Amino acid sequence: MSENTIDLTDANFQSEVLESSEPVLVDFWAPWCAPCRALTPTVDALATDFAGKVKVGKMNIDENPGTPGSLGVRSIPTLVMFKGGRPVDQVVGAVAKSKLEEMMNKQVG
Repeated sequence: MSENTIDLTDANFQSEVLESSEPVLVDFWAPWCAPCRALTPTVDALATDFAGKVKVGKMNIDENPGTPGSLGVRSIPTLVMFKGGRPVDQVVGAVAKSKLEEMMNKQVG
């Protein structure tokens, strides 16, 4: 995880994501998921590129099953964009960086 990426848990999801004043991209992943691991450098790069504009967090679904379950996350990687405490966009699978940038840019400014 990069220095700009937040480690999200069931315990801090409310404060870090739902109560955030800025948009938040959440990467739901697991260590055994090869596409998730392949996407990690992209997510870390986006966290750096969008620092100060969009928060980026990663949630290990094995260690934190409550939040993904309540949001209906059924496969990973799933990346969900939150704004104002609500999910506003989502992609499933190891998508291109440009697709994630487009999703994030829609929520900035």
